[in-house]
Amino acid sequence: MADLVSIRDLPQRWSAQAPYTAAALRIVAAFLFICHGTMKLFGFPPGHGPVPLLSQAGFAGFLEVVGGTMVLLGLFTRPVAFVLSGEMAFAYFIAHAPKSFWPALNGGELAALYCFIWLYYSAAGAPVWSLDAWRAKHRSQVSAGRPAFGTMH
Repeated sequence: MADLVSIRDLPQRWSAQAPYTAAALRIVAAFLFICHGTMKLFGFPPGHGPVPLLSQAGFAGFLEVVGGTMVLLGLFTRPVAFVLSGEMAFAYFIAHAPKSFWPALNGGELAALYCFIWLYYSAAGAPVWSLDAWRAKHRSQVSAGRPAFGTMH
């Protein structure tokens, strides 16, 4: 009977993990996104690039490396993710959509997927495993009159 009780509790227990699975998605997606930028800017991992920094692809690479790093760290996640979502929408409609309506045919699946992943994080933020969460905790401790890092002797 104990097994049945734990099975019934499983959906609630799994739902409680949602902030952590969202954080894992943010971190992994940001790491993979950074790799696209480093290919453009530095030619690493080998594949494409490097491209001139003062080009459309160079600007995209800059956004992907800097913005991806900020999202990975969870620093200013909402505004940065919003900018990255726009970058991916722009990439999709400029580079992919003219080739075909269907993302599977025009090679735009990643651009579309990143666009909506970053759109989600622009709304949700990064409530766990992030510098944004650390900053919020630090601000609440300071505003409550408690030292943020313990007491100084």
